[in-house]
Amino acid sequence: MTEREKMLAGELYDPSDPELLRLRAQAHALSQEYNGTLETEAERRRELLGRLVPRQGENVYLQGPVQFDYGIFTSIGKNTYANFNFTVLDCCPVTIGDDVFIGPNVSLLTPVHPLRWQERNLYRRADGVMTDREYARPIVIGSNCWISGNVTICGGVTIGEGSVLGAGSVVTRDIPPGVFAAGVPCRVIRPITEADSLL
Repeated sequence: MTEREKMLAGELYDPSDPELLRLRAQAHALSQEYNGTLETEAERRRELLGRLVPRQGENVYLQGPVQFDYGIFTSIGKNTYANFNFTVLDCCPVTIGDDVFIGPNVSLLTPVHPLRWQERNLYRRADGVMTDREYARPIVIGSNCWISGNVTICGGVTIGEGSVLGAGSVVTRDIPPGVFAAGVPCRVIRPITEADSLL
């Protein structure tokens, strides 16, 4: 099993693997280039985003700046928008549904490190390279969600369709569909109902 396969399967893997180093360098360069491209250069931005995140629906708009670890392990549904400072560490698959609104300073963090420092700290491989041990858990955001500003979603979390996460939330466990959830740690506050309609 390759280190890439281990990573995507949620097993301990070596992030200093040459293939993973190359893929991260590519995504970091594309993120930087995207961030440096003006909004008036819409066609160039679309082309760069297509290379950075190849699996995306129509009408996806990421305001920028963005930072992806890999990009190729993220999928974004149609009509999805992310505001400033969108960070996606997609060491495991990140799946974002259709019509998702993402506020500024949102982080989707799939990586996990061992709790024991004896397993977490850097070590020297047999070939002399310094590295560490990591693993990751996928993130799924259902369609029609709103992720407010400054939200952090941790690996292994699924956000149910149509839910809203309040500003500043740290999401460490699954959120069911159709609810408003907020807090640190994030918890369900109440269901979203017809009474919330503004029309």
